[in-house]
Amino acid sequence: MTDKPEIEMPTGLVEQLEPLVRRVLAPNPSPFTYTGTQTYLVGTEAEVAVIDPGPDDPDHIAALVAAIGDAKVTAIVCTHTHRDHSPAADPLRAVTGAPVIGCAPLVIESDIPRADAPFDQTYAPDRVLQDAESISGEGWTLTAVATPGHTSNHLCFELEETGALFTGDHIMGWSTTVVVPPDGNMADYMASMEKIYEREDRIYYPAHGPAVEKPRQLVRGMIGHRRQRERQILKHLSDGPATIPDMVAKMYVGLDPRLVPAAGQSVLAHLLDLESRDVVQDTGEGWGLA
Repeated sequence: MTDKPEIEMPTGLVEQLEPLVRRVLAPNPSPFTYTGTQTYLVGTEAEVAVIDPGPDDPDHIAALVAAIGDAKVTAIVCTHTHRDHSPAADPLRAVTGAPVIGCAPLVIESDIPRADAPFDQTYAPDRVLQDAESISGEGWTLTAVATPGHTSNHLCFELEETGALFTGDHIMGWSTTVVVPPDGNMADYMASMEKIYEREDRIYYPAHGPAVEKPRQLVRGMIGHRRQRERQILKHLSDGPATIPDMVAKMYVGLDPRLVPAAGQSVLAHLLDLESRDVVQDTGEGWGLA
């Protein structure tokens, strides 16, 4: 994660990425969204799907309606229900009459300050897609790929005709993904990364950051990064019990203070995974080796 985008991207404008794929950037940049949420229009001038409609921002919704033009919207598709991804689904459904199709609804209530976007309580899909289920329109087919980890309801979507994969927040083009317990699960995330690594997708279109043109190379590096973090945690605990703030201070030297809570929750996700494998234990005053 970074506190300032390294590239400038225009919000509200339609960018043609390939014949069946266009992108519209929402005006919601932040340390967690990079330049903002990227909404993708998939299809032809006659019929499209809208992937990750984004935040309920009037300017962004107006930009999407203008980009859609006279095309029929077959589906409004959501990868997951964080509030930078799905809230525009309902107002866009009202304008276009299109069904909302994709991930399952999910609302996690917690008093703990979140290090990622909270869940969208307005999300009400007309149809929930299971792994390997598809929707289609004129000249295109989108197939769901279940990728729990970042959230338990996360889906990626493969564009069958071109080998492109829309990765939502599971794989981003600028940063590692935040995994926040209790819904975010490191074991599930790693299993989903291995699942994606075994695929042969041509290109990734993430919800945040640039397209990924060497998909398997990036995934291999991300898997290695997570395993390195796990080794760091075990090394620190080999010197004796430690608290999460202790570990974050040693593992994330020079981190922007605004991102420290996210780092702590990532460490917690690793610890809970290690605890489930009887490698570490919560001592009540910190964490130690089991």
